[in-house]
Amino acid sequence: MEHIREFVAEREIAVPLSESPSIAVILPCYNEEAAIAQTVADFREALPQAPIYVYDNNSSDRTAEVAGAAGAIVRSEKMQGKGHVVRRMFADVEADIYIMADGDATYEAAAAPRLVRRLVEEQLDMVVGARKTEVEAAYRSGHRWGNALLTGILARLFGRSFNDILSGYRVFSRRFVKSFPVLSQGFEIETEISVHALELKMPVAEEVTEYSARPEGSESKLSTYRDGFRILNTMATLFRMERPVLFFGAIAAILALAAIILAVPLAITYAQTGLVPRVPTAILSTGLIILASLNLFAGLILDTVVRGRRELRRLAYLGFSAPQSGS
Repeated sequence: MEHIREFVAEREIAVPLSESPSIAVILPCYNEEAAIAQTVADFREALPQAPIYVYDNNSSDRTAEVAGAAGAIVRSEKMQGKGHVVRRMFADVEADIYIMADGDATYEAAAAPRLVRRLVEEQLDMVVGARKTEVEAAYRSGHRWGNALLTGILARLFGRSFNDILSGYRVFSRRFVKSFPVLSQGFEIETEISVHALELKMPVAEEVTEYSARPEGSESKLSTYRDGFRILNTMATLFRMERPVLFFGAIAAILALAAIILAVPLAITYAQTGLVPRVPTAILSTGLIILASLNLFAGLILDTVVRGRRELRRLAYLGFSAPQSGS
């Protein structure tokens, strides 16, 4: 592994390892013929000894052919969607450190050594390349606004968050990758990755990186509203799965409040006259209280299940060692 030591020294990555970690660059791609060659070349220049894997997701253009000609290891995933591709990459590729980016040449490949250095030196499990750009075409205002909104919602739901939860530029430790049960299908995968790190309380960090416009001929696959709603739905689903007491407790509180509002006039009338004048309202109020109780107990029971699943994920996570900075 002497070549990796030389590379680390050249890039001023202070990683005096007794055994240098292996690094793999993984690039999910769909119709990126115009940009994939440049992406591969940029990461090859930044990380000359790291293998670069391009996973083609049913591209209708020459993405796979161009990537292979550029020197990448090309593989394919037939199930459509970025989540499916990430699941396959995480399962197939073996390395100590994984660098994931998109194949559209928008992320700053030259920053990869810096991200790797921080991951190793601080023994982190993920470093997110937070996007920064002054080019409007690279990061449209709608996407900026949507990213800020979704980031704020995630922080509200899970207590803490990142500045750029939708960035596709991330560096992972092996124990993150091999303990992450990918469930997403599409672009909501970045949200699921962020929640996985937050729920297991992994040591993570962000580094600001440059974000460029796509090369001519390359088009974004993102739909601002469609994918935004899918990400919101993913957040709600993950909140229900990971925080069932809060999720079902909130529903129980709303139902109980509605029942009380309906029951108060009936209770006052009954205290004054000894009669219940609106029987259907009384039945409705009783039903709402029953539903509120069911939701509350469902949340409590599911919380026990979630704790068990979280413990299993944590044990799987602890089955791998952290990136070591040497002795």
